[in-house]
Amino acid sequence: MKTKITTLIKNGESITTEFKESKSKLNRDVYETVCAFLNRDGGDIILGVADDGTIVGVENAENLKKDFLTVINNPQKLNPPT
Repeated sequence: MKTKITTLIKNGESITTEFKESKSKLNRDVYETVCAFLNRDGGDIILGVADDGTIVGVENAENLKKDFLTVINNPQKLNPPT
């Protein structure tokens, strides 16, 4: 059964799909991609996937999610906050 994520990975990166390895922490380029997507028509950021589509996974997904939400809702980090 194909899921949206497996289809996105199979189709590769595009103007609306970005892969980020971000195995144990979120790098600055994740937030740069968020800003780019906010200035366009949105998109999908898939963590735990290398640029070539290789799945590398993530460590402690709950912490990554918490850190991501904290930053995108902090006007001192991302302005305007999403």
